[in-house]
Amino acid sequence: MTSGSSWPGGSLAKAYSLSPRNVALHLDVGPTLLLLSAVATSENTSRTNMVLSFILIQNRQGKTRLAKWYAPYTDEEKVKLKGEVHRLIAPRDQKYQSNFVEFRSAPSASGSTAIARQNLSSTKIVYRRYAGLFFCVCVDANDNELAYLEAIHFFVEVLDQFFGNVCELDLVFNFYKVYAILDEVFLAGEIEETSKQVVLTRLEHLDKLE
Repeated sequence: MTSGSSWPGGSLAKAYSLSPRNVALHLDVGPTLLLLSAVATSENTSRTNMVLSFILIQNRQGKTRLAKWYAPYTDEEKVKLKGEVHRLIAPRDQKYQSNFVEFRSAPSASGSTAIARQNLSSTKIVYRRYAGLFFCVCVDANDNELAYLEAIHFFVEVLDQFFGNVCELDLVFNFYKVYAILDEVFLAGEIEETSKQVVLTRLEHLDKLE
């Protein structure tokens, strides 16, 4: 697929190929995502670190189309992380390999970077590939992977409905809208909203202000 072309089948959300054993992930994720979000929240009430360390959207060439950071990384560390994530995810076989990958330790989200390095926690990358884009989130090793797998799909469905057959160029030229959508779904590193209609209604109000 060339950059800017429509996704196969006319929908970015539908471009994700699912095997029969994972067909449940293709259903309306509203109630499921709400349940998984509650599970993830209950599992993390005793931890002080952020649920998410960062969110990245990268294409197959390694170009980052979106980056949201919830942990105190320096600019140099951010550049290294982008490269590491792409080298880790891009070669993986989408048909036979898991969407969860063990990752290196990450600093706590509290305090300065120098202090945060003293409080490291192991992390993993949860990702899904849609056509030529990789949607990746870095979470704590003890977090619920399925909750974030569904959250990624929910985010993509909102993008697809908001832009209408969204393509990579929509993410490039309307990046400020993409970040606005992201902030409606994720807030301070946690899943904030699980209703597609609520998110789209808020975005409609924001559009009217322009």
